[in-house]
Amino acid sequence: MKILFLTHYYTPEGNAPASRVSALAERWVQSGHEVTVLTGFPNVPDGVVYPGYRNRWKQTEVINGVKVLRVWTYIAPNKGTVRRIANYLSYMHSAFWHGLWTERPDVLIATSPQFFCGWAGMRLSWWRRLPFVLEIRDIWPESMSAVNAGLPATALEYIGWLERRMYRRADRIVTVGQGYVEKLKERGVPESKISVIMNGVDKKLFYPHPVNEELRGQYGLSGKFVCSYIGTIGMACGLKSALDAAQLLKERGCDDIRIVLVGDGAQRESLQQEASERGLDNVVFTGRRPKAEMPDWVASSDVNLVHLKKSDLFETVMPSKIFESAGCARPILMGVNGFAKKIVMDAEAGVSVEPEDAVGIADALERLSADPELCRRLGENAWRNIASRYDRDVQADDYLKILSEVSERKGR
Repeated sequence: MKILFLTHYYTPEGNAPASRVSALAERWVQSGHEVTVLTGFPNVPDGVVYPGYRNRWKQTEVINGVKVLRVWTYIAPNKGTVRRIANYLSYMHSAFWHGLWTERPDVLIATSPQFFCGWAGMRLSWWRRLPFVLEIRDIWPESMSAVNAGLPATALEYIGWLERRMYRRADRIVTVGQGYVEKLKERGVPESKISVIMNGVDKKLFYPHPVNEELRGQYGLSGKFVCSYIGTIGMACGLKSALDAAQLLKERGCDDIRIVLVGDGAQRESLQQEASERGLDNVVFTGRRPKAEMPDWVASSDVNLVHLKKSDLFETVMPSKIFESAGCARPILMGVNGFAKKIVMDAEAGVSVEPEDAVGIADALERLSADPELCRRLGENAWRNIASRYDRDVQADDYLKILSEVSERKGR
């Protein structure tokens, strides 16, 4: 098949959407298919285009066999509302325009986040009469409300109307967890139109390997019990709770525990300033680190924190951090409710706390730091019961079957 994949984010960006799309696209190419990814120039999360790139009208490159067509967008950092929406809308228009002139694909995929990428895919599929698969990793406009993005009610209502039109237009909707299926059904999407392709473990990158002591030493973590949050430090993450937990641990005299926030995003600067003002020397901020370093960070942590703000909407999500930690056989400190929590707890792969519960986080870290055997057992369970079940190779094959079915049905 010839597959055209619209995505706002792509490698060398290292966030979860970019990692998922690149992992799938590269595996499809290895299976003999032609994949073109239509995306912007890499700039997440700072709104600064990465070295080696320049934000221009169009640039084509090949990455691991995948043809990557990069198009101009209004570049904005991953914070603020107006500029980010301008970034989203500019991608929508650029992707639609350039998508008109690509070689005709057999099937078109558009993925969220963000919402307007899906809308670009919908418009393009209608204009070129293409089979259209919509991938949902965020429920809009609820996700905007959940992070207090500041949009007026009329704008949210309009986005909701656009959302329902997009769902009707899609030939198939692919989502990453059962929680999303229920949300889509509430919006009138028939279950027969929905498929689930979970996030999973890229075992080429995330596998059990020893702690990188040199990496730990660079940040003063040698001999410490390390709990890491690894990923975008955004509005949805609720990581002020991590600072509050660090304060409690400091007051309790737990000097051997460090909370490490690896990454950057809209909330990193404010959290780092607050930690400094509060004298929280047991919280370490690394800033944005190279994507290639992430497996070492996961494996060099005694436990990995998965956390989001307390919201009913976030009970539908399936964080990729779960699978990365499981791939490295590390235990998970789970601060997300819903189906994701059920996977971790059923696998006996971690410890659960309520979202935004600083006391719960502090208590869990005290317990884990005092019990290395428990950490070892939880990590082994994560590898055995999660990593072995959710494999990116298998998921890529399953996704291909969906694409083939949609392409053949639409072509009749």
